[in-house]
Amino acid sequence: MGLVNFLVYLSIMMGIYAILSLSLNLQYGFTGLANFGHVVFFCLGAYISTIIVLVFKMPFILGLLGGMFVAGLFGYIISIPTANLKEDYWAIATLAAAEIVRIFFLNEDWVVGGGPYQGGAFGIGGIPQPLRSLFSAHTYPFFYLAIVLVCLVATYIIINTLTQSPFGRVIKSIREGDNLPQALGKDVKRFRMKVMAIGGSFGGLAGCLWAHYHGFISPNQFLPLETFIIWAMVIVGGKANNKGAILGAVIVMIFYNSTRFLKDYIPIEAVTLASLRMVAIGILIVVAMLFMKEGLIKEKKTLY
Repeated sequence: MGLVNFLVYLSIMMGIYAILSLSLNLQYGFTGLANFGHVVFFCLGAYISTIIVLVFKMPFILGLLGGMFVAGLFGYIISIPTANLKEDYWAIATLAAAEIVRIFFLNEDWVVGGGPYQGGAFGIGGIPQPLRSLFSAHTYPFFYLAIVLVCLVATYIIINTLTQSPFGRVIKSIREGDNLPQALGKDVKRFRMKVMAIGGSFGGLAGCLWAHYHGFISPNQFLPLETFIIWAMVIVGGKANNKGAILGAVIVMIFYNSTRFLKDYIPIEAVTLASLRMVAIGILIVVAMLFMKEGLIKEKKTLY
């Protein structure tokens, strides 16, 4: 039973991070936006949904929609002053924006739910899970996995439809440089702002699912390192390929969670062993960049 529980947990994590990978793939893979602060959408989705459900006693679905809306709105706002910047400046600006939001939640001193102090550096606990009372402790993870899979399928269908539409052709041309889309009369800045908003909203969806599954969130869970884990998924799976983004999430999550089983076979301290997961992901990225520069699943080039 322990193995089954772990596999269900791993599947839920794969689904949540696959949504994050798809959203970053839309921004970077298809549009060329070097977003080094993608974790900010993950963070906003988690916190806003928690506040809506825990403080205002709203249903889970409203928390989910609220988290997506605020994350998407934030993506739109931060893209207003940065949309015309080059890739390196864009990366720095988005990284700074993510840290500003994380530090805000790190230092806020709200009292959540009228109980003892929660929030700030101590995090927020007691986040309710949707329809938890209808299931036993053994069956609920399977139900939550179904919720995650439904959200993942919806995310894949929406993003895949967008990238195969005329909108997708425009953002692919933006990825190659501004001159071509501008020559065709396209407003490059506005398209970049739309992509940031759409990708941000789906990042917020992943954050909402994360928060309500674990029941606890803390600013330390949304460090810049999380962004680079998501980048690893896109790079390994294959940028500008939605199936590749999902495959990359599956592979990286397996690497990230497999170290816990090595303690019985390798005589190393648990802390050191846990650090090996990042070493494994780093090696995976290097191998992908050396031998599979386009990832495991290459982008499908469309001929017109």
